[in-house]
Amino acid sequence: MSVGEGLTPQEYIVHHLTQLRIGTGWFAINIDSMFFSIVLGVLFLVVFRYVAKHATSSVPGKLQTAVELVVGFVDGTVRDIFHGESKVIAPLSLTVFCWVFLMNLMDLLPVDMLPGISDRYFGVPTLRVVPTADVNVTLSMALGVFVLIVFYNFKKKGFCRFIEELTMQPFNHVVLIPINLILEGVNLLSKPVSLALRLFGNMYAGELIFILIAALLPWWLQCFLSLPWAIFHILIISLQAFIFMVLTIVYLSIASTEH
Repeated sequence: MSVGEGLTPQEYIVHHLTQLRIGTGWFAINIDSMFFSIVLGVLFLVVFRYVAKHATSSVPGKLQTAVELVVGFVDGTVRDIFHGESKVIAPLSLTVFCWVFLMNLMDLLPVDMLPGISDRYFGVPTLRVVPTADVNVTLSMALGVFVLIVFYNFKKKGFCRFIEELTMQPFNHVVLIPINLILEGVNLLSKPVSLALRLFGNMYAGELIFILIAALLPWWLQCFLSLPWAIFHILIISLQAFIFMVLTIVYLSIASTEH
């Protein structure tokens, strides 16, 4: 469905920013975000499992080479940042990086391609294909990281030491415990919020620019803006996946270290 099919630019933009949703309020579920995030997660697992089972010590194929480069890059990043001992951090970081990258990569598909197919052949009127442009997805991932932060704090420091860090820093005095608790509580809670909103804001803005180009410009002029923006956006989607991974490692490293 496009501007040329009877929609005004305003209606076209609203149409492409409308989620495929069931339920209302707190019980609403964005079906499109759930579907694409799960499909891309399964795709990541299938490809990496296939490469792991068919890996060869001789001259590797292109797919194995690409996977080995990604694994080596993530492993080197984890070794540089996380100085504790954990068998979870490296696989978690690899999963976060590849999953976020694949979800971001959906933003490079033509704006009307998948929504048009879903509308024409499946009768689905609205469809958003970039899961990370949905704040519910990014916030869910950030909350998962937050749970791990709390878990590692308890595991590495114990309950008493963790509470002591929340109540006796930065001012080491009993009278100032309420102030310390407010400051440290805000610092702790801001981590998942900033992690989620940074990724969401960048991907939502990128998606919106593609939609604006398609809505406000004639078809013969769109490629002159869409192509340069898409090339530049490749850097954005890669950088955002890297930042999400690095911040995850940094937060878990801090949680595993006593101040």
